[in-house]
Amino acid sequence: MTIEDIMRRAPVIPVLTIARVDHAVPLARALVAGGLPVLEVTLRTDAALDAVAAIRREVPDAIVGLGTMTTAADFEAARKVGAAFGVSPGLTPALAEAANASGLPFLPGIATASEAMRALEFGFSRLKFFPAEAAGGRAMLSSLAGPFADLRFCPTGGIREETAADWLKLPNVLCVGGSWLAGAADLEAGAWEEIEARACRAAVL
Repeated sequence: MTIEDIMRRAPVIPVLTIARVDHAVPLARALVAGGLPVLEVTLRTDAALDAVAAIRREVPDAIVGLGTMTTAADFEAARKVGAAFGVSPGLTPALAEAANASGLPFLPGIATASEAMRALEFGFSRLKFFPAEAAGGRAMLSSLAGPFADLRFCPTGGIREETAADWLKLPNVLCVGGSWLAGAADLEAGAWEEIEARACRAAVL
């Protein structure tokens, strides 16, 4: 699959911060059952890599990627746990080189026109707009459509269930990233049914 194939699988990619490996599989099952097969597990906890591996092993319908990739070494880590794609909050020359060498479908982050131009120079036209709300919101992303008509985005950061549909109306948006689907309190409470219900609502946006 290309990164665009992955972005088009569902309107929302859940952005997941998993602190306990035993949460990974029931969380993934709930989200997939709700209609959201593409999952981004952020590299923000010690459990992240094991969580990706567990989901890959036990939830075959999930397309699980590794998020918050910031170093070249993260691509080797992604390969070892079988991540289907990678996501980064930004883009550096070293990160771009590692991404292109790895062959892993990759969604690098940008927040400005200059960063968009740099991404294009490195060969990336499918991008994460991050942090979406803080970086200017829908007005900013709409403005980027003029000079960068061929770019397509997954805006992430500050998007809520109530605002996701408005982002998805933008012609240069293929999907959005959402952390609202499963917060830390939901995971600790084992609120899998509520998470599945949120996924069901998100899947039809």
